[in-house]
Amino acid sequence: MAVVAAVVFLAAVLFGLFMFIASRYQRCPSDRILVVYGRQGGAKGGSATLHQGGGAMVLPIVQGYAWLDLTPIPIDIQLSGALSQQNIRVNTPATFTVAISKEQGVMENAAERLLDLDQTQIEALARDIIFGQMRVVIATMPIEEINADREKLISNITESLEVELRKVGLELINVNIQDITDESGYIDALGREAAARAINEAKVQVAQRERDGEIGRAEAEREQRVRVAEANATATEGENSAKVTVADSDSTRRQREAEAERLAIAAERVSQARAAEEAYAAEEESERRRAERERATEYANIVVPAEIEKDRITTIAEAEAEQIRRIKQGEADGLRAIMEAEAAGYLASLTQRAEGLGAMMDQAGGSAELAALMMIVDQMPKLVEEQVKAISNLKIDNITVWDSAGGNGQGGQTANFLSSLMGSLPPMHELAANVGIRLPEFLGEVDDGQAVAPKLRKLADSIEDATEAASNGPAADETAPPSPA
Repeated sequence: MAVVAAVVFLAAVLFGLFMFIASRYQRCPSDRILVVYGRQGGAKGGSATLHQGGGAMVLPIVQGYAWLDLTPIPIDIQLSGALSQQNIRVNTPATFTVAISKEQGVMENAAERLLDLDQTQIEALARDIIFGQMRVVIATMPIEEINADREKLISNITESLEVELRKVGLELINVNIQDITDESGYIDALGREAAARAINEAKVQVAQRERDGEIGRAEAEREQRVRVAEANATATEGENSAKVTVADSDSTRRQREAEAERLAIAAERVSQARAAEEAYAAEEESERRRAERERATEYANIVVPAEIEKDRITTIAEAEAEQIRRIKQGEADGLRAIMEAEAAGYLASLTQRAEGLGAMMDQAGGSAELAALMMIVDQMPKLVEEQVKAISNLKIDNITVWDSAGGNGQGGQTANFLSSLMGSLPPMHELAANVGIRLPEFLGEVDDGQAVAPKLRKLADSIEDATEAASNGPAADETAPPSPA
């Protein structure tokens, strides 16, 4: 804050100093003289310093300033009763124009003697000087000279006045003598005398002029006739020469007019050709720009929308292709997953089947024939299904099976039925050969059912026991779980 206050104080001081200096600098207009008085610097300095135009710095306290006006001052002088050289009093009204002088050395006089005077006081001072000098000049001249030679009177007054006016710093700009009269009528008498003398001289001169006029008239008539004849001849010759000159002038004029007309026509045609060329060039440029504008318009109206539509179609097609690709990729991934799952399932099925076959071989005691027979029995439902399809269209109302469920140690009727059924079946290899299939040899053969019959009977007994357990089980205990198939 202290720094800001110091800066503001310094700025205020500088501004005040600037305003003070500006207020002390005085500019001098062209119609005035600036007088700076007071201390002028050094012991040899003048009483004042004068400036006409420009400006000056006025020091405070030790210097002051004032103005001298250069405006001209008109002064009317009504001089009357001034004695001439013959002691004849004359009246000489006149108008004088004075002003403060701009001449070096004279301005200083004005600054010393007129600085505190106003315009009226300066006019009064100049009037007194003019009155005195006019009386002095008129006293040195005879009245005839005053009346006859106005220019000399004005010259004498000017020379006398300039010396006196310079002493007070003034200069004489103009002198105008209005009229000169006297109280005794001497100037009027001189006028009348001069008028009478002029009249008499005029009369003599008139008579002489009349005489000379008659003589001159006769001589003039003679001379006239001679001169007329000569003039006629000269006139004829002159007319002829003039006609020739006129003809030459007309010919030259027509030639120049024709040349000017030719030049004008050529210039006009050149200008027209240039204008037409410029017009054609402008039209060509305009057409070219119009073609460019139309091309740009057509491009904007056709090509740009087509490109936009192409980009849109391309984008849509790419999007659709990407969608189809992703769908197909998804389908392929799904199909691959399905196939992998199916393959895994099939592999698992084959693995389980192989394990089942291995277990079956273990159950069959390593007998390939018994294992093949068990596989055939496993496929029995499908064979039955195929047999059922063969008789599916037959209408059978009912089927009655009588089974004694006993016997003489030979098993039930169902087991006997299966045994007889197996016995009645043709060998497997022949059955497969009938349908064009060749079975591998490890499947073995069925030799008259002698080795297989006991096993089939055992299998039939187990099936019968399972069937009875399935039919009797729910009645004996409803909560018992079903037996495995």
